[in-house]
Amino acid sequence: MTVSDSELPLLYIICPCYNEELVLPGSSEKLKNKLLFLKRAEKISASSKILFVDDGSVDETWQIIRNLHENEPETFSGMSLANNFGQQNALLAGLLTVKDRCDIAVSMDVDLQDDIEAIDMMIEKYSGEGCNIVYGCRNDRISDTFFKRFTAASFYKFMNFMGVKLIFNHSEFRLMDREALEALADFKEVNIFLRGLIPMIGLKQDCIYYKGKKRLAGESKYTFPSLLDLAWQAVTSMSVMPIRCIMWMGIGMALLSVMMFIYALASHFNGIAISGWTSLIISIWFIGGLNLFSISIIGEYIGKIYLEVKNRPRFIIDTYKQ
Repeated sequence: MTVSDSELPLLYIICPCYNEELVLPGSSEKLKNKLLFLKRAEKISASSKILFVDDGSVDETWQIIRNLHENEPETFSGMSLANNFGQQNALLAGLLTVKDRCDIAVSMDVDLQDDIEAIDMMIEKYSGEGCNIVYGCRNDRISDTFFKRFTAASFYKFMNFMGVKLIFNHSEFRLMDREALEALADFKEVNIFLRGLIPMIGLKQDCIYYKGKKRLAGESKYTFPSLLDLAWQAVTSMSVMPIRCIMWMGIGMALLSVMMFIYALASHFNGIAISGWTSLIISIWFIGGLNLFSISIIGEYIGKIYLEVKNRPRFIIDTYKQ
């Protein structure tokens, strides 16, 4: 039985790009083939497209995207941001741009370490079970190095400990329908961490699982320092746990000072000589370091409040080729 195209969901695949000239030729071909397969199988509308979002690249990324659009405008769209706003904001720019044009949007990294075959399962969850959000989660990390597997597992455990509820082994590979995209647009904060923000939307959610793959080409733009920066951004954007930790450290120091006071009084009345120099110096350095650490965390939150109050745009679109 042939299904009318108007009854099929219109899909946009959103891929943020930053200096991906080596990856784009191969990934664009694979994504196009997947899109054509889904159209022929009558899983999605014939008007479905792939949107590449160039996040201020300094190589030939945008030129490749432009060529793809000019040669196959029915398959490829391109968006160029006016500056490098970061992967989170680039992805958000793509999602918010297509929310009024599509029924469902799938976001994924352009290096295709996420399995594009899992898109079929996502669409089944949406069409068959009525899921508003479907998370793509890796069920193994064999393709990753031991260091990357260890740091990834540590990241998710640490984030959950800090009160940020994440979907384990989920990155940015997910399906969202129009209702979920509309809800996402209502979150106005400047400091965003989508992996923590989207589960807060609620609605009907589910997960599908797949095996991760190696990059098609080039090197990951996520270095260890940038991953640490992402983790810090996630914690301070989504949780007040660091400030609560300062409170508990303060309570601990107060209890320790009471114990030291009792010890000093007992030593005095028992006539025990106390040199005091070593313990005094250690206490001064420890308390001084603790104060600086505490002030820096509080300063981080104040800085984020400062940025939120300014209400600067999260992204600026330079060119959009539909």
